Amino acid sequence: MRQIFFDTETTGLNPESGDRVVDIGCVEMVNRQLTGRHLHFYLNPERDMPEEAFRVHGLSSEFLSDKPKFAQVVDELLEFLRGADLVIHNAAFDVGFINAELKRAKRELLHEVVASVTDTLLMARDMFPGKANSLDALCRRLEVDNSNRELHGAVKDAELLAEVYIRLTRGQDSLVIDDSDTSSPGQGGELEVAAIDLSSFQLPVLTATEEELALHEKVLAELDKASGGNRIWKAPAAESAAA
Repeated sequence: MRQIFFDTETTGLNPESGDRVVDIGCVEMVNRQLTGRHLHFYLNPERDMPEEAFRVHGLSSEFLSDKPKFAQVVDELLEFLRGADLVIHNAAFDVGFINAELKRAKRELLHEVVASVTDTLLMARDMFPGKANSLDALCRRLEVDNSNRELHGAVKDAELLAEVYIRLTRGQDSLVIDDSDTSSPGQGGELEVAAIDLSSFQLPVLTATEEELALHEKVLAELDKASGGNRIWKAPAAESAAA
């Protein structure tokens, strides 16, 4: 499976009112392995850069003035995306802007080019209902290092999204890192696991020292005092005496 992690930066929030794409970042993954292939464009939006947008991504009108226009890179972009699974955080935003650019360039729309679009924002809302699910929040929750993300940038955000997606779609308790190559001829693609007799293992038993037992009793006494004698868990000896 070929997936492209995709992000854009823009001059604003509404392509219908004339806002344009100024930064496009694509990061490729094949069979859950990042390939190292990236596609990145800074674009001349052919308009001014509002101060609010500049504070988000730091791309000024001066910096973008000598960059290519969308129409000059559209064919290379579509070729890179064609047939892939697109993975986007808040897909409606990026798809809306790219489709507006594609219409302006008189090209086919995104859904006619890619195989599918996966929205990781919707995935995260299902997995973490009621919690913040911005890309930064997911990086913190899933322990993805975003310490050098001072400003938004399409390629950097696409790279972070790839790491977030891998963690969202693979349980941390899985012992199988990647099962795409586990099949072999004559096995029908099934993974065989050898049975292990655990009865042969001898587990050590560590006995508490007198000092550790005394400290334990002290903690229990403090719990009794704090709860007014209503501690739910009781030592077996105490339960026997009470009976």
